[in-house]
Amino acid sequence: MRFAILGDIHSNLEALNAVLEDLEKLKIDKIFCVGDVVGYGADPAECVKTAEERFELTVAGNHDMAVIDKLNLGWFKDSAAKAIVWTKDALSMAEKEYLNELPLIDVYQDIVFAHGSLYHPEEFYYLTNKTQIMKNFDFQEDKKICFTGHSHKPFVALFDDVIGDAFICANQEVHVEKHKRYLVDAGSVGQPRDGDPRASYVFYDEDEGLIEIKRVDYDIAQASANILSAGLPSEFAERLHNGV
Repeated sequence: MRFAILGDIHSNLEALNAVLEDLEKLKIDKIFCVGDVVGYGADPAECVKTAEERFELTVAGNHDMAVIDKLNLGWFKDSAAKAIVWTKDALSMAEKEYLNELPLIDVYQDIVFAHGSLYHPEEFYYLTNKTQIMKNFDFQEDKKICFTGHSHKPFVALFDDVIGDAFICANQEVHVEKHKRYLVDAGSVGQPRDGDPRASYVFYDEDEGLIEIKRVDYDIAQASANILSAGLPSEFAERLHNGV
């Protein structure tokens, strides 16, 4: 089976459609989403509709939760809070109900999914250093792979069960090995922040045991123009061009 894992779409329909086109070339069997379908961008309704129709499963991100009043706006910067309020008005009741039903953690076979950390998932902790990564592996238990998002910066980490230590993988392509478990951040489809403006997602070939971080070009100018036309904060349009 061939899987795609994507997240942090953030209402960027141009980026999402470009990723879906890429997935057609790879003959993906199932698509999983690690949250934040909405927020920041100009097309939340279309992105929610795509998630509902195309994704095998989706877990809730912090922006998804805020839009349905399950997370206080005080968690967010003023500009992000403004985008959340705008998004609330842009979504139908049915679309909000879809977001309301998303779990914080979900499992498929030997894979576990969360937006942030597995520990206290409702707090949406970032996994940005070794201490946090090691703690997440503790909560991952016997699941072979944990896919997350939230940081907007893709990476692959592994825990060697023989030597009892975790490592960040330098390569964007990793082969799954016995006695090792993996933590994979899918990066961001709609708002990358690792200095690469291209949409990010993860390709996982279960049969080949291959995990690969993928990047896709998309129409950034159009996505940026849509944000400005919607009256959303201009910083969300500007940052798309630089991937920050």
